[in-house]
Amino acid sequence: MILRLLSAALAAGFLAAIVATGLELSLTSPLIVAAERYETPAPGQAAQGTTRALPIVLAHSGHDHAAPDAAPDWQPAPGFQRMAFTGLATLVGGVGWALILGAVLIALGREPTLQTGLAFALAGFASVSLAPALGLPPELPGQEAAPILARQAWWVMTAAGTAMGLYLIGVRRSLIAILGGLVLIVAPHVVGAPPPPDTTSAVPAALAAQFAARSLAVSAVFWTMIGLGFGWAWQSFGSAGRRHA
Repeated sequence: MILRLLSAALAAGFLAAIVATGLELSLTSPLIVAAERYETPAPGQAAQGTTRALPIVLAHSGHDHAAPDAAPDWQPAPGFQRMAFTGLATLVGGVGWALILGAVLIALGREPTLQTGLAFALAGFASVSLAPALGLPPELPGQEAAPILARQAWWVMTAAGTAMGLYLIGVRRSLIAILGGLVLIVAPHVVGAPPPPDTTSAVPAALAAQFAARSLAVSAVFWTMIGLGFGWAWQSFGSAGRRHA
């Protein structure tokens, strides 16, 4: 069972990483490069650090602003190095999320198939990407943002609340469970995401909106490929095991 789970997660993560990395490099990476010029310091000013080396499917609010006297964070060099690190990070994230997806399916007694894999993967997308993006949209370098610890705390609360809410609504399905699930889903948005500083961002609003939309689209494809890939791989490895038994 464990070997089958690991094998299916590796296959699903690899498939999702190939597709998502291609989309990232063609759809979102050019926007990141375009936005980086807005955080380039003027002569005589210290550079601001950014941690946007990871792909957007893993950390949609991942950049932070360094103190003026802080050394800039390391970043992969443009070109092949950036492409390689983007693909590697996407692969690691894909395998990790596929493992979680498979573990949840097995824990709930659901047979991993194309249908169940896709359904639970879409729930994962809603929990990890879509719901948090309602308060913390995917950000470009140069955009002003709230302190990273506050953003991370709200993200965890939103992702966990949405996941638990969808579980109560989709699995438990009793009236009290549905009501409790709705409360869990809505509560983080009632509390509200930490607001950014009251300053004007140098990044054009149109560029930021385009990046947010493309990021969510890539994330949706990423999760879809994980769900379909895991369901297909689980069934394929199970059939192969029975043939060799």
